[in-house]
Amino acid sequence: MLKRAVLLLTVLSCCTALFAVDSHAQEETKPIQLALLAPVQLFDEDTPISGIRLNLLYGRNTRVSGLDWGLVNHTTEGQSMGVQFGLVGIADDGFLGWQDNFVNITKGDFEGFQWGAVNYANNGNGLQLGLVNYARTMKGLQIGLINIIKQGGQFPVFPIVNWSF
Repeated sequence: MLKRAVLLLTVLSCCTALFAVDSHAQEETKPIQLALLAPVQLFDEDTPISGIRLNLLYGRNTRVSGLDWGLVNHTTEGQSMGVQFGLVGIADDGFLGWQDNFVNITKGDFEGFQWGAVNYANNGNGLQLGLVNYARTMKGLQIGLINIIKQGGQFPVFPIVNWSF
């Protein structure tokens, strides 16, 4: 049952992100990116990707809307959205969707589901599930060994579960 729910969530997230209206429509986006180690990638780091990005070692683009998969996935500006899988996921700005990396870092606003050993969101809205969860501000739930909500949480630091609504 859980496997079906996760699969359904993944498919819906990918479809939503692929067909979402891009607020930066005036910028030319590319539908696919293949990166070995930035800057050794098909398209320049300043190119937004709307579709699928595959990062063999390290990929870096302004933002990704869709599926972002690889060892290290890095976006630098604007809100990325969709599903991100890998070892390390870094969003220098915002992220909307599902981050499923060993380490998830969103330096701006995060909305959705972070699942990893370490989850970091500056402003979180949703669910963080991991060993260590951190949010400066949070509207949602943290489940893990150590849960930190710096401002406005039920507890500043709490084991197992922490929340703010």
